[in-house]
Amino acid sequence: MSALFPFRQVINGDRKQALLAFQRKAGVRFKDAGLLDLAFHHRSFSNENTKTRTNNERLEFLGDAVLGMVVAARLYECMADRQEGDLAKTKSVVVSEDTLSVIALELDVNEYLVLGKGEEMSGGRNKKAILADAVEAIIGALYLDSGYRVAEQFVLEIMNPQIELVLQGRHHKDYKTLLQEYVQKQYKTVPKYALVRKTGPDHDRTFWVTVEIHETSYGPESGKNKKEAEQAAAKLAWSQLGLDA
Repeated sequence: MSALFPFRQVINGDRKQALLAFQRKAGVRFKDAGLLDLAFHHRSFSNENTKTRTNNERLEFLGDAVLGMVVAARLYECMADRQEGDLAKTKSVVVSEDTLSVIALELDVNEYLVLGKGEEMSGGRNKKAILADAVEAIIGALYLDSGYRVAEQFVLEIMNPQIELVLQGRHHKDYKTLLQEYVQKQYKTVPKYALVRKTGPDHDRTFWVTVEIHETSYGPESGKNKKEAEQAAAKLAWSQLGLDA
């Protein structure tokens, strides 16, 4: 295993202590700290450091599969009276980038990320996609380190509260998806998003987006990237259409 994960040999004392602190916070224990360390290494670091060609993407791929299996099995148990379509929709929310990034911040994952200088300067430590990917990589690393049952227990511990929020309708909502489903049903078309302006320096941009529905424009609303701005515009439209009532 160690030949595949060379970070094991280069973890210094401070980093070892940091990884131990994370394990205490997350309630996990790794036999191979190198696997956990690798889970925090974003591709931007390996891209900028030619001697280090490995990053957490392969662990993320594996963790995504483990996460999906554990959550699907859990939903199958607790939603026994629901059809496959409802299970699929609920699962997509539970394992979404928004949900996983919240979990990442609760576990202080952002403090342990290893990023390239460019990604660090652009605020990568708090980007939802990077945080969510790191959570999946940690799950993948735990699976390799300790097996499916241990990984399953960890996933259930971090995901059960989110599953409950979704089932109770108190989760963070994907307004883009909700709005698209409403508009398709109501008008037989789809919302049209438009980037109207960008403000701020390159490393700290703010994007402003509007959404047009049935010849009515809503916004602009802002976000640190286009995806966030589109979500904000969709949320505004959803509210102004009176759909939250």
